[in-house]
Amino acid sequence: MLCAVSVDLDGIDQYRGLHGLPQRQRGDGAVYDVALDRIHAFARAEQIPLTLFAVGRDLSRDRSAVALRAVAQDGHSVENHSFDHRYDLTKLSRADQRLQIREGANAIEAVTGRRPQGFRAPGYIIDDGVLDALEAEDVAFDASAFPCPSYYLAKLGALAALAATGRRSAAIVASPWVMMAPTEPYRPGRPWHRPGSRGLWELPIAVTTTLRLPVIGTSLTMAGVTGARQLARGCIGRRLVSLELHGIDFLDVADGLDDLRGFQPDVELTVGHKQRSIGAALDVLRTAGYRFTSLSAAADIFSEGY
Repeated sequence: MLCAVSVDLDGIDQYRGLHGLPQRQRGDGAVYDVALDRIHAFARAEQIPLTLFAVGRDLSRDRSAVALRAVAQDGHSVENHSFDHRYDLTKLSRADQRLQIREGANAIEAVTGRRPQGFRAPGYIIDDGVLDALEAEDVAFDASAFPCPSYYLAKLGALAALAATGRRSAAIVASPWVMMAPTEPYRPGRPWHRPGSRGLWELPIAVTTTLRLPVIGTSLTMAGVTGARQLARGCIGRRLVSLELHGIDFLDVADGLDDLRGFQPDVELTVGHKQRSIGAALDVLRTAGYRFTSLSAAADIFSEGY
């Protein structure tokens, strides 16, 4: 049984866009200047490898590139989260989809010296066109599918509430078929949410074995230590627990996120509380016999017939 811990390095400007708030600065440095050091230290303390999903455009900032390179040189994997973090990736032309994937990979390779093998779509939203583009770019795995009904319905509700206030979110909603996608690693077919014979692997984000409850950074930190343990126990038995976190899971309101108060509930939680909750979930999985690995290594293992 494998567990892969990944961290999406979305800038804080992305969260402001989700909530229809004014942007402070593009490519906000908080995630790379503050959170990444904490993420790196957390991984050392837990003795786990990380898979980091970086947005290519953010790496044009020298300080961000230097910080990411240091973590990569310590043995952690850096994968592709597109070049511009376009939530509407599925709505772009095929040529523009490939450009977002290719330029994101190019930016990461220029910083780390390794070409990414995997991809995670902004907002977890993929379709057959995006997978076609990934295959055309020789990507080995995608890690975007989030087959979680409660997350999907909560997102619908949040977007509706936002629209009622007159604010516009940058987010869009995925196909409802994602709620029925496989919860274990699979080779996608056509449509993408059914197993098939594509060359790449889909490594779904973790949900519990019953009710498909979300097991991601936000749910773990909001649930606290006890709740995080319960959510982790709900994953036991899965061949792969793909535990997805975000850079914001290692920040709090004291790190310059005051404008997100009342919009992003987890910023009110302290970094210490968040790390204890995530650590509690990892302890449950470790005790259950899970081996921690990167997503790229997991994809290799499944390709070999695990």
